[in-house]
Amino acid sequence: MRERQTRKRRTDAEHNRRHLVAVAHTAFAERGPDVPVREIARRAGLAPATVHRHFPSRDDLLAAVLAGQADRCERELSAALADPDSRRALTRTFHRFGEWRVREPGLIEAMGGPGFADRRRAHAEAFARLVDRARADGVLRPRVSLDDVRVALLAIPSAGPAARRLPAVLLTGLLALPVGEHPVTR
Repeated sequence: MRERQTRKRRTDAEHNRRHLVAVAHTAFAERGPDVPVREIARRAGLAPATVHRHFPSRDDLLAAVLAGQADRCERELSAALADPDSRRALTRTFHRFGEWRVREPGLIEAMGGPGFADRRRAHAEAFARLVDRARADGVLRPRVSLDDVRVALLAIPSAGPAARRLPAVLLTGLLALPVGEHPVTR
């Protein structure tokens, strides 16, 4: 009986931890890294002491959220690099990263801290490989550089209400037309 109670407590604790990270992810994405722990506890429907039991400080909670965010970026980039269709890979990645930039500005800002410099560098290198492969496959217009693609991605949040449509518009300018397609037919 005691073993069952201990297992249930561990299961509940793990559920609370995952729930806290998910709620904190949303809060930090919306408002940035300065959201008070009390606010996160309130949103999670838990006592602040429960939050502190799992994460002694807000920085610990933010680090857990950012680690999950970095993992998500790595999974996305790995999947894109594994996709044999470089046009599809670049287009999907551009759309997803653009969506994250619009939907999660607080996390994008927080990822800029020194604790994630190595991971950001690895992400940038993977993205560069993705763009280089697209260029080699003739997917990009001839004079489009890696910097052009990065600048286009950075511009997405500045479009305000049109930001959700902007990736498609930007990709139209970055990507070469598929073989046999003419601008008039698009």
